[in-house]
Amino acid sequence: MQNILIIGANSAIAKACARHYAAAACHLYLLGRDKRKLEIQEGDLSVRGAKKVDLAVLDSDSLDEQQSALEQAKKTLGVIDLVLICHGVLPDQQRCENDFSYALQQFHTNTTSTLSLLNLLAPMMSEQGKGTIAVITSVAGDRGRQSNYYYGASKGAVSIFIQGLRGKLFSKGISVIDIKPGFVDTPMTNEIEKGGPLWSTPERVAQSITKGIDKGKPCIYAPGYWRYILLVVRLVPEFIFKRLKL
Repeated sequence: MQNILIIGANSAIAKACARHYAAAACHLYLLGRDKRKLEIQEGDLSVRGAKKVDLAVLDSDSLDEQQSALEQAKKTLGVIDLVLICHGVLPDQQRCENDFSYALQQFHTNTTSTLSLLNLLAPMMSEQGKGTIAVITSVAGDRGRQSNYYYGASKGAVSIFIQGLRGKLFSKGISVIDIKPGFVDTPMTNEIEKGGPLWSTPERVAQSITKGIDKGKPCIYAPGYWRYILLVVRLVPEFIFKRLKL
């Protein structure tokens, strides 16, 4: 990996991944909503060894701004070896149930904006004939749980889309990777009670992500133990699962 585009670069997981690629002397292009935070990150990554760091402001929710932002990134980087899509929100389940307009806003960020980016990236990456698109979804998308099925549905829809896109772009030489983190201690999860063996840090998750991308894995559970946890969760019969307060 030499030229890397990170979308949603201000997220905690994106920052941890960017530090890894900076240490590998990669050329990084950062897209995010907060220019000041991007500029701080630019300085940090340069000190850590990045070959070059470019940045631009993009609110991924603004669909009409996505194409020009991606085109500028492509023009700057030349060949894009890796696109890492990291933006997203963790909605309040109860509020989603009570206010569907709020739920739609969360779906727009987690689902619609991501699918729009992928739809734009597919022909762009196909034209260059190589590269990787990696998208952060969630283990919550593997099976609907009563405690967070709005969030799970928003991420699960992206995972299904990725499966189809992976097949579509295979013959073009493009890899499409689904990244499924579990519980991660980040600002996005500040409203959740934390602690316990299943919680992880952005740095540990980034380690799983970067290793998985290097190995070309189509689906990365981060950390890896979530693959086995979700295997068990998916095997629980529905007549039992619907009674579980998960």
